[in-house]
Amino acid sequence: MQRELRLLSTDFDGTLVAHDSNPVLDPNCMRLIGELQRRGVLWAINTGRSVELLESGLLDFEFPVHPDFIVTSERDVFRPARNGKLRWEPFGDWNERCAQAHEELFNSPESILAEIIHFVNQKTGARVIYLGEGPEGLVAQSEQEMDLITRFIDRAREKQPQFHYQRNSVYLRFCHADYHKGAALAELARLIQMPREQIFAAGDHHNDLSMLDGRFAAMPACPANAIIAVKEVVRAAGGYVAQREFGAGVHEALLYFTGD
Repeated sequence: MQRELRLLSTDFDGTLVAHDSNPVLDPNCMRLIGELQRRGVLWAINTGRSVELLESGLLDFEFPVHPDFIVTSERDVFRPARNGKLRWEPFGDWNERCAQAHEELFNSPESILAEIIHFVNQKTGARVIYLGEGPEGLVAQSEQEMDLITRFIDRAREKQPQFHYQRNSVYLRFCHADYHKGAALAELARLIQMPREQIFAAGDHHNDLSMLDGRFAAMPACPANAIIAVKEVVRAAGGYVAQREFGAGVHEALLYFTGD
């Protein structure tokens, strides 16, 4: 199925990076991404990692190619820095607006954050993660425990629908419902004037769902190791579920859409 592809939005851990495999990166996938970049296709890594953790990951895993843009913490959009002092800089005012929305959400009188923290501390063995003085998210002891926590949050957020979370396995980050991987991808696409029809997105876990449901990328895909919920969303959006895992699955999906 040949499509005109001009922007890639790929998750990092579990999609491109197979931590327990040797090699960690699929060579064919890396070569194809590099070749697509040489043809003018832009590549954005869309990850839950911070800028610093993503930079260390690119170095530690010896990525042979590097992204044109990055989306970090599942919401912040960066482009290559132009002053030479930093590698990345905020793209537009999105990150500033995102930070303000989160501050207002968590500090509002209606905030359910304290209720959630109380439940976690009293009813589970999960650990609350703090960034500075404020709670950033959670680490559960198991997927089952995280299921219990997310069910509680889903009930609690009926009182504050703008309060949401991003989940990846036993990790969870509190967030504003309007800011997620899909929304950040849409902002990047707006800034570079890229139509949805020319965007490919690949991911494997809960926090990737928002960029794989067809709203922001017309070519959603996932590797075979993706969770069931991701595969269902990708299929429903008319995307491609690969038979191979991790980067090999991304390579397979790219070949499917580009016709290479």
